[in-house]
Amino acid sequence: MAITYNFLKNVYQDLRIENSQNKLFIPSILVLLSIPLSYALNNIFLVIFVVISASTFKKEDFKLQKNLLPLMLLYLLMALSLLWTLSFSRTFSALSKEIALLLLPLCFCAIKQFTKEQIFKILKYYSFGMALFAQFYFAKATVRYFLNHDTSVFFYHELVTKDLNAIHVSVYMSVACFYFLTKNNKKTIDIICSFLLTTIIFMLASKNIIVVFLSLVFLYFFFYAKISKKLKYGSIFTVILIFISLSFVKQIRDRFLIEFKTNTTENTLAEGYGAQAQVYNVSIKQAWNNEEFKANDYFPGTAFRVYQTRIFIEMLQDDPIFFTGYGLNASTIKIGKKAKKYKVHEGYAGYNFHNQYVQNFAELGVFGLLILLLALIINIRKAFLSKNFPHIAFAILILMLFLTESFLWRQRGVVFFTMMYCLFNAQKNFKANRQTI
Repeated sequence: MAITYNFLKNVYQDLRIENSQNKLFIPSILVLLSIPLSYALNNIFLVIFVVISASTFKKEDFKLQKNLLPLMLLYLLMALSLLWTLSFSRTFSALSKEIALLLLPLCFCAIKQFTKEQIFKILKYYSFGMALFAQFYFAKATVRYFLNHDTSVFFYHELVTKDLNAIHVSVYMSVACFYFLTKNNKKTIDIICSFLLTTIIFMLASKNIIVVFLSLVFLYFFFYAKISKKLKYGSIFTVILIFISLSFVKQIRDRFLIEFKTNTTENTLAEGYGAQAQVYNVSIKQAWNNEEFKANDYFPGTAFRVYQTRIFIEMLQDDPIFFTGYGLNASTIKIGKKAKKYKVHEGYAGYNFHNQYVQNFAELGVFGLLILLLALIINIRKAFLSKNFPHIAFAILILMLFLTESFLWRQRGVVFFTMMYCLFNAQKNFKANRQTI
């Protein structure tokens, strides 16, 4: 009890001291930690962040930072698309969801800049918070398992809810995990948190994120870790061992196998629909070439994204959207029409492109895509120049995530991306110094 009290007391003192030096220290942590919670709570902390930024604003502190300009320009283009959108109501309602792209960079231009030590501490508290969320998700799943005796509650969307989205949560957890993995002088609690976060990343079973996460682990230990060869190979062996052990878990293994099966053998039966359902998997080749589909055709992840890319290319040929796009959040109208044309199951008609690059191009035109690419180039360039591996991990994860998810078209996604982007890129001199943590 005494140990817990002293720990909480030290945390309180540290937060109080840092917040006295920069009034947005605690609000920044709260914005990040409220992302997996309700939209209302995240909005409240976002408003608090903006209000405190405005109340502490000093004219001499304002500096328009060129690294943050692409985010603000992207939002302005979204707003401008009201002039040509296919659906004024859809675009107008979506603008409030995307407002973080404008407000957070403006605040970072106006506020007293965080020191590199404060940014590392914000990342520290965020990472410990994600570890607590991971414990909560596992505890909730355990209770559900004892009630229903269904192991699926430990995996994918069932572990965190479909609204939160397992793929998105995997990204939140991955950035946090690299804080612990790359920390110098690890304590027992850091090792435990690393293990916990690594485990939940695998249990969330996002194929894309698992592959990128493992690649980043190898990149770090081979090229960035300042440790002995023995410890380096031992760490890599531990991660591989975790991966191999979890590959024996059916729910994780099947997520990978379905992609292999559907692209080596066509018309395979989809599992999980019962013996009488006769639901067939669509291969990548079929997704790209079929003139029409059946209502009982199921699109695995890769095949679905190939189909969406296919219909986007057709849209470019059908409509004059190269420079303007259809307008923010308006492309779903055209996606629905394509779904009717190809007779895919009606459930697919309401999905977006599940590709941020395609989504930007389809709704904001080529300039929307170029602005997004500029932001990502700035982000990854700054990451490698800083040699700050959590930033490198964030930059690479986002690059790859955007290939499979329209991440910025979700409120949690846009707040997470914008906040992390501003924290990492608003500083001029951001040389990593892990000894300060």
